[in-house]
Amino acid sequence: MSRKLLWGIITVLLITNIATLLFMNQNENVIVSEDGEETAIRSNEPVATIDGEDITYAEWMTALRETHGEKTLQSLIDRHLVSKLANEKHIEISEKVIERELAYLTSMQGPLAEDELAKAEEKWREEIVYRYQLEFLLTEDISIPEGEVEEYYDVYKNQYDFSPAMQLSHILVSDMETAEKIHGELEQGANFDQLAREYSIDEETKNSGGYLGFINTNSQFFPDGYEEIANEMEEHSYSTPFTTGNGVGIIYLHQSLPKIKFSYEEIKPYVENELALHEGNLPLQAAPLWEKHEIDWLYGN
Repeated sequence: MSRKLLWGIITVLLITNIATLLFMNQNENVIVSEDGEETAIRSNEPVATIDGEDITYAEWMTALRETHGEKTLQSLIDRHLVSKLANEKHIEISEKVIERELAYLTSMQGPLAEDELAKAEEKWREEIVYRYQLEFLLTEDISIPEGEVEEYYDVYKNQYDFSPAMQLSHILVSDMETAEKIHGELEQGANFDQLAREYSIDEETKNSGGYLGFINTNSQFFPDGYEEIANEMEEHSYSTPFTTGNGVGIIYLHQSLPKIKFSYEEIKPYVENELALHEGNLPLQAAPLWEKHEIDWLYGN
């Protein structure tokens, strides 16, 4: 995966999360939605009060427009324009490519609940599709010789694949009796994170709830015996106690990300686009597309 593209996705996601979507009906009810949370308020009531002094809805709206209004509207236009052109030109992004990008983004996160991950992946998927569609549109008139594409792929082909990884937490104790006690508490509904903080003898992870992070299954740092146990587990579940080289462990499998490997033909169009962007010195921005279409907007001249 292109690191430039990955950071582009992350940057736009940050901008998108800043934006607040506002909807008003005839009764002056406003729904404020931010990161999936919704709250009903009225535009004729204060949005905050400090020692009896009100901050009005109008003040809030003015601050939002001045701070984020232009960038948010520009982003909306970019997305509508790219989607429109991609549909017209029948640009479809490979599901396998999308899954790889989702895997990369997921592997950069800490532990997420299943519903949190589902919401995050929905946003990521939209952004991934947008960025790749934009890449195709920006580079459609730039031709890269086949030999140059092949040569680049031969050197950097490994960066387009994703190595299998597991996101794990663990509780490590010195004896089976303690481990069985902890397992019993888990069976009664106790929190894995809290039990790790209380019981684990692994000083490096106990204060973070036993969190080990995402570990590539072919990594030398993957704890002995953990992969075999985790392979038999379902995501978002904990194991029974088992003996390790350092004591007795209980692991929690947050997620398991599979290997994703591309053939040259599968990844070729995306390598071509990457090289074309570099050759044309083109940033991943929709501005060049605006120049070819009539766009009348609030902040335009």
